[in-house]
Amino acid sequence: MNYIKVKERAENEITPIIEGAGYEVVEVKCARVGSDNALTFHIWKKGGITLNDCEAVNNLIDSPLDSLDISDGAPYTLNISSPGLDRAIISNDDYRRNLDLELEAHFITQVDKKKKLSGILKSYNETSFTLETKGKEVTLERANVRSLKQVIKFK
Repeated sequence: MNYIKVKERAENEITPIIEGAGYEVVEVKCARVGSDNALTFHIWKKGGITLNDCEAVNNLIDSPLDSLDISDGAPYTLNISSPGLDRAIISNDDYRRNLDLELEAHFITQVDKKKKLSGILKSYNETSFTLETKGKEVTLERANVRSLKQVIKFK
């Protein structure tokens, strides 16, 4: 199975179908998982992804995938998933999806004698982003951030 070819075909042919149903495709992966081939779509929508959303997208794209013979006859497992709350924030789309949410940044070098900082993401651009923390806005350079993730709180 040519994973690169399958991934590209899936992005070009299937992503518009998913996005037409109101979801955003965050990532498409095609790879060997254990002894099986897997085609995985990570989807997003405001308010979160539920099991019902995953099932709906699976049902929506199952026939088009079969019709396209996207894998040229090679068997594969189709997976539909959310990107996960603990997914690193890297791209501009990741920043956009996380606006007004609480994030935690871990720095490569200390910022104001700190190795990490949490706050609400207020804005971003190509080189920096701004967190509101303790009533103040702090702008951080993206290049100085080792990792940036959404803060997960359990109720």
